[in-house]
Amino acid sequence: MSKKNISKEEKKALEEMEDLKKDIPDDVKDKLDKLKTKLDKFRDAVVKKFDRHVIGISLLPPKNIDREKERVKFEEKRELNEEEINKLKNGINILVLMDDTDSKKMSKDELTYKLGGVLDKIAKEIDKNFFVEPMVKSELLQSCFDARYEIMDLVAISAPLYDPREMLQAIKLTQIHKQMVLKKFEKYIVSYIAAGSFFRGDKISNDLDIFIVVDDTDVKRMPRAELKDKLRGIIIGQAFQANDIAKTNKKLHVQVYILTDFWDGIKDANPVFFTILRDGIPLYDRGVFMPWKLLLEMGRIKPSKEAIDMFMGSGEKVIERVKYRLKEIVESDIFWATMSPCQAALMLYGVSPPTPKETVKLMEEIFVKKEKILEKKYVDILEEIRQLYKDIEHEKVKEISGKDIDRLLSNSKELLERIKKLFEQIEKKKEKESVVEICENCNTIIRDALKLTDINTRDVENGLKELVEKGEIPDRFLRVYKDVLKAVADYKSKKLTSQEVEKVKKEVRGFIKGMVEYIQRKRGLDVDRATIRIKYGDKFGEVILLEETAFLIDDIEKRDEISKAKIDKEGRLTDINKSSLVEMEKHLTDAKIPKRVFIKEKIFESLRELFGKDVEILVSY
Repeated sequence: MSKKNISKEEKKALEEMEDLKKDIPDDVKDKLDKLKTKLDKFRDAVVKKFDRHVIGISLLPPKNIDREKERVKFEEKRELNEEEINKLKNGINILVLMDDTDSKKMSKDELTYKLGGVLDKIAKEIDKNFFVEPMVKSELLQSCFDARYEIMDLVAISAPLYDPREMLQAIKLTQIHKQMVLKKFEKYIVSYIAAGSFFRGDKISNDLDIFIVVDDTDVKRMPRAELKDKLRGIIIGQAFQANDIAKTNKKLHVQVYILTDFWDGIKDANPVFFTILRDGIPLYDRGVFMPWKLLLEMGRIKPSKEAIDMFMGSGEKVIERVKYRLKEIVESDIFWATMSPCQAALMLYGVSPPTPKETVKLMEEIFVKKEKILEKKYVDILEEIRQLYKDIEHEKVKEISGKDIDRLLSNSKELLERIKKLFEQIEKKKEKESVVEICENCNTIIRDALKLTDINTRDVENGLKELVEKGEIPDRFLRVYKDVLKAVADYKSKKLTSQEVEKVKKEVRGFIKGMVEYIQRKRGLDVDRATIRIKYGDKFGEVILLEETAFLIDDIEKRDEISKAKIDKEGRLTDINKSSLVEMEKHLTDAKIPKRVFIKEKIFESLRELFGKDVEILVSY
């Protein structure tokens, strides 16, 4: 590290380390340097020999001589001799943790014994005082299942020399947190469980999943939920403290469950709890988690009938939601994703905002037949999507398959790529058109938008300004329009360059597209506001009330019988004649839809005459 790049704190720490080195006797310095060199040599030799199978190498603390004397006396019925005591005093104990996942030819005891021989030979060639304690991953995990938690504690206090999978870091962090939790809440903690692929040593991750089960069966002074929330807040706070102590980039993701909820989750076949039981490793357990885990492995924990029925029913509901979502993809996504850019292309050409059906027709008439700059197959793609949208809306198509979605998405992507090129072609054709005409196109679309509002002004710029002030459109639209007006002024005074023309055209494209989307949304809301929904018999109908005209749809599921009527001054429906969906759409596009629709008494009489005495008005349909 360059001294220029270190902080004041780091500089101070380095100075303190240098001072400490000065206080250490020279002979001790030499011993420490030699020991480090030997340990590095041992590490490199082990990694070279076993490569990816080495999970970790760490330096264990010295063994307690008095405890070893007692152990040998109890287990071997003898006393330690002087040579053995000297070995314990001078011995450097090294833990080598190996991955035995792929080992199928021998038991873990045989594998540990064989590894011990090889590792001991490597160690003794480097230093006779090196004593290796080999351990395989399955043995480490099994020690947790057997409640021999002291092994994990020993690994946690060791000093890592090699930790490629960062498993030693994870063990140290979880053990620190576990001890903090038990010290404060040992009375309540039933189980402290580590889970996830990382802790099993499958992959490196900075996230460690911890599940803590709290005993709430003897809680009387507070509600169970309050106990859970109170303990959870403190335990998560302890996780941050443990992280600071361990000085690691690992993060503990702690979930706290009360015992009664955990048991209910197991009975109800909750997948979360089954996964914890199946994959969890108990770093602490008071005899609850392991019996459940073993019962699950024996097949003795089975979900209740209610849980089975719930899961069965949920499957059908999910399938229905998927079917609905597939149709929604066509209605809400694919349709507008293809229709809006095509409408924008027509508006860029100079056409007023068209209806979806008119869009298909105009795309063919203008770009395919007249200008000859677009292939007909792209109009056919647009028409197929539009027709499918209508068929779904009228419930002629009940289901859409994933295969159909894939095909439509592929066609839509191809169409959109072609529309991008069409924009370029239109621009080239219209390069000679004046900026004044561009301004007029903007004025036209602004006027079309203002028709749908209650803004009463003939000044286009002021009208646009009011739309921005009301939050109807973004303020950047006003900035674009002002740029257009400036360009017109510059154009007339011959100060406008071709680069500035291109800039204005580029801004106007986004402006027109955005205004089209605003008009579509606004018209849709206005039509919905002017619509009365009725129920008669087992059918549902609609009456759309415009200023002097009304459209009647006998059955909204079919929409094949549409009538047109006049609205007299008293609100009565008169001169009822047959109409069509095409006529209604055109009328909705051209007509001004009233902002407030008042339903007069006479219209109820007309509805009874048309649909029967039992006709009902639907609210929030």
